Amino acid sequence: MVVCGVDIGSLSTKAVLMENDEILAWCIVPTGPDSVESAERAVGAVLGEENLALGHIGYTVATGYGRANVPFADKTISEISCHAAGSHWTFPEVRTILDMGGQDCKAIRCDENGRISNFIMNDKCAAGTGRYLERVADSLGLALDSIGPLSMAAVDEVLSVGSNCVVFAEGDIIRLQRASKKTNDILAGATDAIVERIVELLERVGVEPDLCISGGVAKNIGVVRRVEQKLGLRARIAKEPQIMGALGAALLAPKRQPG
Repeated sequence: MVVCGVDIGSLSTKAVLMENDEILAWCIVPTGPDSVESAERAVGAVLGEENLALGHIGYTVATGYGRANVPFADKTISEISCHAAGSHWTFPEVRTILDMGGQDCKAIRCDENGRISNFIMNDKCAAGTGRYLERVADSLGLALDSIGPLSMAAVDEVLSVGSNCVVFAEGDIIRLQRASKKTNDILAGATDAIVERIVELLERVGVEPDLCISGGVAKNIGVVRRVEQKLGLRARIAKEPQIMGALGAALLAPKRQPG
């Protein structure tokens, strides 16, 4: 049976198509103002890769903040359960999962069977999320994918940049720029600030090896390396860390089929 998982996040919508426990296709598209349209574009893209129509999908599970707005979904499941399922399937030895999305950050503990034993989710403020890093990059006039390496390169001093509020962080960055501080040093401070919040979240659920990092921020080498250094652990990161939620949704789809 062909199954589909759809994860509608704040910034991107992901879809994964599976059959017989194997990934057939996946895609990531920007989340637009219409969650239905975003889901249709993502699912249409993976179906197109396999020359299939919507009717070929035997079961669809939607997850993410926009999961209730997917009209063709057979079931909706929380992103916590889906991220745990996707990460455990990819890395069976993982016990601690950190998912850093656009506007939330999730710390999850699971057992050897992938069952959730504890979790904490920060979705009250953009600080500690991909949105924070986007605003930092915009404030400095840099491409988002460049700030990770730059934050690690030839840092003279780690400057103080606030993490409790994105607006305050932007104010700190402007002040430091006016003081002619180096961009790398500003980025080092901003990245250190977000990592402090991330590690605090992980420590509240209890960190146990192995650690998996997923979400768009998992592509930021500056964040990943600092988290590893703080915890003394090497993180496991999937080839495409942004699809873990959609993958988990697809993996849970057959288990939700009636009968």
